[in-house]
Amino acid sequence: MAWQWPDGGWNCDKDPEAVHSSYNESLIPLRALSYYAHLSGDRRVMLAAEHAAEVLLKRELFKRQSDGSVISPDFATLHYPCYWHYDFLFGWKVLAEAGFISDARCSAALDLLESKRLPGGEFPAEKAYYRTSPNARNGRSLVDWGGSSRREANEFVTVDALYVMKTSGRFSI
Repeated sequence: MAWQWPDGGWNCDKDPEAVHSSYNESLIPLRALSYYAHLSGDRRVMLAAEHAAEVLLKRELFKRQSDGSVISPDFATLHYPCYWHYDFLFGWKVLAEAGFISDARCSAALDLLESKRLPGGEFPAEKAYYRTSPNARNGRSLVDWGGSSRREANEFVTVDALYVMKTSGRFSI
């Protein structure tokens, strides 16, 4: 918490010109703080988690505050797994786990997610941050996470998407 930036997040950028926290650097601490706050009941930790959630919420999980445009194409693309990278579904999942899913600023991300739903009700992993290989080195994984395609379902993305949709009250199973 001592390294939390004034805007609520974290950033590994040592450049004094940097003024905003990094989504990639803020998501995991948000997840950890909210989980610890839930377990411990420590109000100070919960306040730090709430402050961190604002980094995502004030940008509707993937938009620039200045003009509402998409911050990065990868932020609005479905991936699995994200590892340390950010996409709006991963951000939304962390916000759901942390109890912030009912915030109205999540609705644009929900609309975006619903627009990516396949005709059979599943969701794709549109892109991957890995390549499968018998040697897990340099961005390679020993695990096949279901592949990536804009037209084929990915069971891992589908489970995460249905979780956040159900948690948000937009989908009933």
